[in-house]
Amino acid sequence: MANDNGVGEIQEEEEATPLLPNTSEPEQVQRRTRTVRTKVPEAEVHVYKQGKGPIDVIKTGLGGWDQDQLEVREILDKYGFKSVYAFTPGSGRGVPIRFNPRNGRSLVTYRDGSVIYLDGEPKDSLLKPITKILLGVAIITIMIVLVMKETPEWAKQLNFSGGRIPPWILACAVIVFTRMRKRTKTFLERYLQ
Repeated sequence: MANDNGVGEIQEEEEATPLLPNTSEPEQVQRRTRTVRTKVPEAEVHVYKQGKGPIDVIKTGLGGWDQDQLEVREILDKYGFKSVYAFTPGSGRGVPIRFNPRNGRSLVTYRDGSVIYLDGEPKDSLLKPITKILLGVAIITIMIVLVMKETPEWAKQLNFSGGRIPPWILACAVIVFTRMRKRTKTFLERYLQ
């Protein structure tokens, strides 16, 4: 049984029977109850998402044999992170928090009452890569239609271009597009955030 303040109770019942049975007394069993209170060690965890936040401040119990390890896998599952890092609000992200793959507890130990700052990296969405692939296939299909000598019937019905583009210009456009996309991605993230 655990209370809201982090104190757990362990109850134990004993039967009080004499070692040698006395035949003159009726068989009555007396029960004694002992209660032991133990404080469950806790840590305060400030959770950030990609350096922004804190998105949540939680008190979590420490686990493990010595009750000094953080339950990292629970935090990963609760917030949808693929990894967590040590974090300092003034200077930013630090080293990754490593954990045991079997039990999900941190390899680094913490004290009772510790304040821990974690920065999480969210899991990648499946929608983004699928959209990029479909968009890439559509663009390549449009470029092939434009380059072909004989335009297919379905492309003639669309009638979006009357001219023919040389293949070397098309190849240059693809190369420039992919290079610009890679470079402007980090450029825009740096200045727009």
